Amino acid sequence: MNLEQLRGFAEVARLGHFTRASESLHLAQPSLSRQISTLERELGAELFHRARGHIALTAAGETLLPRAQRMLAEAESIREEMGDLRGLRRGRVRLGAPPTLCISLVAEAISAFHAAHPGVDLHLTESGSRLLIEELAVGAVDIALITESAGQGMPGVSLTRMPLLAEELVVVSSASAPAISDEPAIDLDELARLPLIAFAESYELRATTDAAFRTAGLTPSPVLEGAEMDAVLRFVERGVGVAVVPAMVLLDRPELRATRLTHPLMTRTVSLAHRADVTPAAAVAAMRRVIVSTAAEVAHRDPAIRSLL
Repeated sequence: MNLEQLRGFAEVARLGHFTRASESLHLAQPSLSRQISTLERELGAELFHRARGHIALTAAGETLLPRAQRMLAEAESIREEMGDLRGLRRGRVRLGAPPTLCISLVAEAISAFHAAHPGVDLHLTESGSRLLIEELAVGAVDIALITESAGQGMPGVSLTRMPLLAEELVVVSSASAPAISDEPAIDLDELARLPLIAFAESYELRATTDAAFRTAGLTPSPVLEGAEMDAVLRFVERGVGVAVVPAMVLLDRPELRATRLTHPLMTRTVSLAHRADVTPAAAVAAMRRVIVSTAAEVAHRDPAIRSLL
């Protein structure tokens, strides 16, 4: 058994197709087929059910897949560390983060990291926290920023997590329009009467606000729903309505105005996570340090953001 065989097996399992897997690996299909056949002979078990136009894992394949993914992730970590010993002139960091952090904390952290280590390749996966945890579990990302709303637990995956920030959810409106209240904060009942722009249902932020409205027995009437973060902020800028967003989104956006939301006060925790069973390569460790220092700086810029370090 060798890493090339395991890499070929994992790619066929991911794509469910030998031809697409061979193209992804830049390998001739007969060579890939021989790798899989050799692996099956060495293990004494078939790994795939092969049918015309359909490939599926056998029970043996399902057993092997998570172990193969861990071995490949560890091997990649070793390669990265060997390169990192040369002073981070080379390397790779695969970072995952939710959209709300990509336009704030992540943008600043990546800018600082790239300035310090321009030779390190950076790959960003933008997704929700639950999907990012799955990406961490299979070794598709090295490190991820994940969010957790107050009262919500994260799925039980073996991760090392470092809480960085606690930030409030605030009501954002256009700075060019009249303020939505004469007070520095509004409650949920007042929010329900405003023209609300609601996120797509795939957003964890949407689930949090919907749950708060249900608990309070309120039924808002969104003026628009289903948009992604960038679109929501642009609609708010143009005065279409208001939205509930994490406080960090408002940093360096003078065209938007934030009003704090109370009764209930809704917060979320931002944590930095990596797999507990994989030692981060030096480039990944360097990115962690940059993210931690950037988070500490961000916490000093808004009273609705609190450092947990």
